[in-house]
Amino acid sequence: MRVIFATTSLGHGGAERLSITIMNRLAERGHECHAVYIKNEGVQLNRVRLRDGGAVRCLNAAGYFDRRALSDFAATISRIGPSAIVAANPYALMYSALALRLSRLRARLVVTYHSTRLLGAKEHLQMMIYRLFFWISDCLVFVCEKQKRYWLHRGVFSRRNEVIYNGVDTEEFRDKQSPQERRTLRGALGFSDADYVIGVSALLRPEKNHLQLLEAIAMLRNLGIPARALMIGDGEMRGAIEARARELRVENDVVITGLKLEVRPYIAACDAMALCSFTEAFSLAAIEAMALCKPVVHSDVGGAAEMIVPGRDGFLFPVGDTRALVDKLAVLADRTVCRRMGHEARATVEARFSERAMVDRYERTLLDLCRARPA
Repeated sequence: MRVIFATTSLGHGGAERLSITIMNRLAERGHECHAVYIKNEGVQLNRVRLRDGGAVRCLNAAGYFDRRALSDFAATISRIGPSAIVAANPYALMYSALALRLSRLRARLVVTYHSTRLLGAKEHLQMMIYRLFFWISDCLVFVCEKQKRYWLHRGVFSRRNEVIYNGVDTEEFRDKQSPQERRTLRGALGFSDADYVIGVSALLRPEKNHLQLLEAIAMLRNLGIPARALMIGDGEMRGAIEARARELRVENDVVITGLKLEVRPYIAACDAMALCSFTEAFSLAAIEAMALCKPVVHSDVGGAAEMIVPGRDGFLFPVGDTRALVDKLAVLADRTVCRRMGHEARATVEARFSERAMVDRYERTLLDLCRARPA
């Protein structure tokens, strides 16, 4: 196959990282893959390893809709002549569909969708437009069953609708840190062996709800549990998080790492992980943590219940319920329980959410779609 993968950017979001993984793995399997990203925003990931002439192109779009960028995309499609275009999320889908029409070429149009909830009036208005592009697509890939049901009920569908769970490389995401390496990193971060370190690996954005973890840390410490937080990432909420930590008098118990291209050592330095998000589809960060033998306490959103078996490999809690979050985190303060559930979390990922299984599904789906050229 010859496939173009289109993303909004090559930033640190889960959809972007997933697209990079899929195109790299398909390239390794002998398919010709190319990457197109619409905007040059912030710190870029440098993990695209294409082969056999695969190219990476930025359209450098200015603003929401850029006709010059669209023409550039159409020219790229004409030059490459893809059998399929895979767009990550609806904004990239819109550009891909319009550029494909402008190029006058025939190619299968596939969209992967990584959201479960629209957060504001602007996104609701945009969906009125995006829905039209979903309808004309050849295939829509959801990342969990709950997400698929949610959007089909709201008229977001394509000619073909699939569910392919996100997956991680279980060899890359394996806890290889020695006890001494872990102790050294924890020490450098200001943690002792006695601290109960709760991590969260996510951009500091409002929907990730890091503020709730601060409340939980304060409550756990009031219970006599030496809880501390390691926030792996950075973003627009950093100032608000730091201010709230000072208000709760836990500023010395919260460490923010900033953006890290390599998150594995930081996750490995934690005892457990938490995800307090208001909205998720199927968290890549959560299954990465599980692969590293960390039990995850996850708000019950999106496909969390399809990922975690409560009490075995992690816990779920109702969105916004800090008392329930604290109760679950308190259970994991027992290191014997935490280690046991962490090993179960690793087994869950190996059995159900491996990168190989994910890429196999994408490859089969794309090959099936490309067997017959579109009319």
